[in-house]
Amino acid sequence: MASVETFEILAPGILTTVQDRGRFGYGRYGVPPSGALDSFSLRMGNLLVGNPEDEAALEITLMGPKIKVLTEVVVAITGADLQPCLNDEPMEMWRSYVLKKDDILSFKGIKSGCRSYLAIGGGISIPIVMGSKSTNLPSKFGGFGGRALQKGDILASNSPHLYLTKGGRKLSQEFVPAYGKEWAFRVVFGPQDEQFTEDAKETFISSPYQVTPQADRTGIRLAGPVIERKPEVSESIISEGVVPGAIQVPGDGQPIILLVETVTGGYRKIATVITADLHLLGQLKPGDTLRFKEVSLDEAYKALIESEARIRRFKESLE
Repeated sequence: MASVETFEILAPGILTTVQDRGRFGYGRYGVPPSGALDSFSLRMGNLLVGNPEDEAALEITLMGPKIKVLTEVVVAITGADLQPCLNDEPMEMWRSYVLKKDDILSFKGIKSGCRSYLAIGGGISIPIVMGSKSTNLPSKFGGFGGRALQKGDILASNSPHLYLTKGGRKLSQEFVPAYGKEWAFRVVFGPQDEQFTEDAKETFISSPYQVTPQADRTGIRLAGPVIERKPEVSESIISEGVVPGAIQVPGDGQPIILLVETVTGGYRKIATVITADLHLLGQLKPGDTLRFKEVSLDEAYKALIESEARIRRFKESLE
């Protein structure tokens, strides 16, 4: 496939990076998965423009970029509603559009959620590093030069003209997530929940927690009632491997939800967000309130099966 210059970045927004579904199998070397924080929105955006589900897209945080279109291309914007506009006219979320040369794509500002995903027919033409195009910001590799996009960057896609027939696709409203300011996340307790008091576990499940400004792609610090460990256990533990969604509790008793840019942690984990809810963590923003609901492993498996079935049904409807 021919690589064609597709976008010129006129303004980058707060944080716009290239992300796919992530790189896996390198945690033992200290390499985190990176990838889209909201994988559901990434996958749906790619399906709308005719890409494989795991193709790279632009992850746009809070304030979107301003982009000049360099060639005819089909795009879809999913995830957070940052009020996208085409030549200053509002665009519909969760729908594919054919853009013309010299069109201007921009975003007015946040309406709901935290992160939008801009999928491009033909994907993003950049090197694959360790099996992924995802940007690893802390280590400065992958993506577009290992960094966030900047003014003047030129992005290319692979044979975008082959995807123009995918314009006009739309995701049914039944599949579209609702992003508010109050959230509920299903969790399974563990792996160190036995090192917390019973009162602490009850506090964790029954209390609201607020997202603090200390929230990024590495983790989300929460503020709320203190979660007390048992008096006989130390403040920290020997660092061990962690997964996205693990909820660790440091010495101050305020939980931290780990995300995609870390593979080890030195604090005990009281619980883990189930896989079916992980994508919603990418839409949390400072000031939002969340609660946790305990579920069993069987319930977590069932939720994942149902989530994947929804994506499969949409994919089959496009064939």
